[in-house]
Amino acid sequence: MNKQDILLLYKYNQWTNKKIFDAVAKVTPEQFLAPASFPHGGLRGTLVHALFAEWIWRNRWEGTSPTVRLKPDDFPTFEALRRRWAEEEQLLMAFVENVTEERLNSKFSYKATDGTPHERMLWQAMAHLVNHGTQHKTETAALLTDFGQSPGDIDMILYLIENQ
Repeated sequence: MNKQDILLLYKYNQWTNKKIFDAVAKVTPEQFLAPASFPHGGLRGTLVHALFAEWIWRNRWEGTSPTVRLKPDDFPTFEALRRRWAEEEQLLMAFVENVTEERLNSKFSYKATDGTPHERMLWQAMAHLVNHGTQHKTETAALLTDFGQSPGDIDMILYLIENQ
């Protein structure tokens, strides 16, 4: 994997995050907090899980293996979540922008939250994170659509058409 490709994936990730957050901003606080049958619950739970993934993987790539998880109750409002996500996005994009191709194509070690050790190629874990986020953003998009606030298409090809 080369740096240009990984940077493209992360810019696409930013674009989809913005579309999702713009739509979530239009729902009521009750809809934001409402439960749902998705694996991580409703809007808040699903988005907190996606934020947690971005946070924990970035930390792992930077050499730290957190053992704690972000929890929905840590974010009582959408604005609290949005502020925290903006902070994480800056840190994540700084990592992506500064990663070298040599580092992308080398292994890194980390521990899962339960302490189990793992070793992966950095680019594979970075591609996984974008893919993982896409899964949860589609769940979020389904919830938003039910609330009458579809974020629209989040296909990568549309991002490419709009941005290249």
